[in-house]
Amino acid sequence: MSVELRERDFKAFFEAPFKAYGRNSPYVSPLKGDLKRLLSDRNPLVSGAGEGALTYFTAHRNGGVVGRITAHEHGASNRVHSVRLGYFGYFDCADDAEAGAALLEAAQAWCRARGLVEIAGNFNLTAMQQIGVVTEGFEHAPYLDQTWSPPHIARLLIENGFEQSFPMATMEVRGLQNAPDMGIGSKQQAVLDNPDFEFAPINQRTISQRIEEARLILNASFADNPMFVPVSAEEFHFQAKDMKWVMDKRISAVLHHKGQPAGCIICVPDMNPFLWRIRSRLGISTPWHFLRHRMTNKRAIVIFAGIMPELQGRGINPVILRHVMMNAKAAGYTEVGNTWIADVNPMSLAQAEKAGSSRMHRLHLFSKAL
Repeated sequence: MSVELRERDFKAFFEAPFKAYGRNSPYVSPLKGDLKRLLSDRNPLVSGAGEGALTYFTAHRNGGVVGRITAHEHGASNRVHSVRLGYFGYFDCADDAEAGAALLEAAQAWCRARGLVEIAGNFNLTAMQQIGVVTEGFEHAPYLDQTWSPPHIARLLIENGFEQSFPMATMEVRGLQNAPDMGIGSKQQAVLDNPDFEFAPINQRTISQRIEEARLILNASFADNPMFVPVSAEEFHFQAKDMKWVMDKRISAVLHHKGQPAGCIICVPDMNPFLWRIRSRLGISTPWHFLRHRMTNKRAIVIFAGIMPELQGRGINPVILRHVMMNAKAAGYTEVGNTWIADVNPMSLAQAEKAGSSRMHRLHLFSKAL
C-alpha cells in the first residue's frame, strides 16, 4: 500500500517515533503538552521575534503512522545571516525508503514555495535547541536536550540527496564520584581571590533574575557563533518556561563581576529517564514516577555555558565549571552530560575534555540545495 501524507495531525506526529523505533529504543520525546506548545502559533519562532513560519507532516502506511517531519523558516536567522535557508526538524521515520522520501519531499516543497533556496536539519526547532542527526554513538541513551536517531535516518537523508556537514559531538563525564577535582591555574586562582567576583545566589526568590541574566550572557557570549541569533526575552522564557521547576539550584551557577553578570553554566537534572518511563505522557502514575526519579536520578546535563566577551580569556569559565562539577559531585551525581559542541569550537571541546568528558554521540547537519 502506498504512503499517505497528512499535514498538522498532532496526535500522529507525537506517536510517530514511538511507532517507528519501538518500545526499547533510546529515543525520548519532549512531554506531549510541551511538544504541542512548541509546534503551536504561540511559539515566538512563529508569532514573535523569530519572524518565522512552521508546519509539520506525518507519513502513514496501512492506517498506521510510520514517520514525521517539520518544515519551518527562522526568519530572524535568515535576516541576520543574509541567507534564504529552510529548516527541517523532528525527522523520525521507520526504515522505510518510500515514507522517508515522501516526508523529505514534503518539507522541501514547503520551503520552495516560500522562496527558500536551501534546506538543512535536523533543527528542533532552532540552532539554540536540539540540532543534528546522530551518525555515531547510537548505543548511548540521550540526556535531556540531546537528540537521538537510529542509523537509518542518516542513510535515508543521503539516499535523498542530502549532504552531511557541521560535525558536532555530545560529551559526558562518567564516574564523577571517583573523578579527581579539576585543578586550577594562576588565572583561575586570581579570579577566586578577587573580591569583585562572586557567585550570585540561586534560590526561589532569585531564580527568575538568574534565568534572565543567563539569557543576557547567552546572547553576548554566542554573538559570533555560526547560526546564532540573539534570543529575545519572549523566546527564552517560552523555551525555559518550566526550567525553574526542574532545576537543582546546587548545580547551576551565575558568576557576577562588580555586581553584574559575568558568566554562567546552566546545568539541570536529566529528566530523560523519567520521560522514557512515562513515554512522555501524563497519566495517573506520573507523580509516582516523578518522585521515584527525583530520589534515584544521578545524571545531570549542562544546557549551556557562557562568559561575557569583555571578561573572556581571564580563566573564568574553568572557575565556574569547577564550581558546578564540585557541587554536582557533592550532591551525589555520577554522570554529567552536555548538549552539542561543534568541531568549529575547539576551545569548548578542549574544556570539556579537561573536565574529564568523553564523547557520546557524533552528529551532523544534513543539507540540500532546493
